[in-house]
Amino acid sequence: MNLADVSDIEIRETDMCFASEVSNSMNMKLYLREQVRPKADFAGIVGQSPALREVLQQVEMVAASDSTVLLLGETGTGKELIARAIHNCSHRKNRTFVRLNCAAIPGGLLESELFGHERGAFTGAITQKIGRLELADEGSLFLDEIGDIPLELQPKLLRVLQEREFERLGSTKTKQVDVRVVAATHRDLDEMIVEKQFRSDLYYRLNVFPISIPPLRERPEDIPLLVRHFVVLFAQRMSKTVDAISSETMEVLTQYPWPGNIRELQNVIERSVVIYERGNLSVKKSWLSRECLQTEPPAQPQFKRSAMEEREMIGAALAQTRGRVSGPSGAAAKLGIPPSTLESKIRSMNINKYRFKAF
Repeated sequence: MNLADVSDIEIRETDMCFASEVSNSMNMKLYLREQVRPKADFAGIVGQSPALREVLQQVEMVAASDSTVLLLGETGTGKELIARAIHNCSHRKNRTFVRLNCAAIPGGLLESELFGHERGAFTGAITQKIGRLELADEGSLFLDEIGDIPLELQPKLLRVLQEREFERLGSTKTKQVDVRVVAATHRDLDEMIVEKQFRSDLYYRLNVFPISIPPLRERPEDIPLLVRHFVVLFAQRMSKTVDAISSETMEVLTQYPWPGNIRELQNVIERSVVIYERGNLSVKKSWLSRECLQTEPPAQPQFKRSAMEEREMIGAALAQTRGRVSGPSGAAAKLGIPPSTLESKIRSMNINKYRFKAF
């Protein structure tokens, strides 16, 4: 959707009732359902940009397998929604989806949360505890912020991925587990390996099928759809009727680079609905980062070379960085394009970035 096509967008009362039957084939509710929700019914994932469609195509491809998936992307890009989509499209969809945020739990407790413990395994362990890994048996385990898992715990997780077995803390009994692991991180694991903060063998086990999720600034055509989606959502929750979103407001929201990605956009829209009374929904510029508003987003350089020349240029950049894509000294930075764009090009050209690590 181009900004030129965005006029004052009405949000009628019928938009607040997604669950009711549609009797009028041309009403706004049907428009929202068809335009906001992508194909294949990926619950909660809103957008139809080429960048998002590519991600969803990869989800459909990998979901049918039991391969481990590594989701890469900035904070707030919706990695958990993608992980849930992988689970919901797989043969495990009727089993449990278990989430564990590795950054939210202190290192001393993370092992117990992941593997469980027996009574008396440590001070304070007064009862037996079933870990998240065991709870996810025959289902899927989503390990969010996998880059924050302590080094001493990484070999135990590697064993789970390789052997599908583990022991609870305080137990000598080995337990078998059938679980599909989806991990996610916003950190540069390649750089962490160089700095001895992450094990390379664990990285290779996690990185079987990497999916790079683009930041919101790389899919601006999805912003109007997301805005309407969140307006309807929060208006429902607050029992309000929002009349319209002005084209001026939509233009501000579309041009803003959203450093906090979809999470930041969601919070801004919720705030605007909270204070909304009547007329056009508005967003105050003071809610947005002044630095981002004042600085024009850098234009992404486009390759104007043949496919062979482009492939050679990417190969040269990977050779200089020893296969590292992201980070300030990565190949993406040298080429002047986002890491997710370079990862997409590497996959489409069947370039093996790992062979450059030996240079």
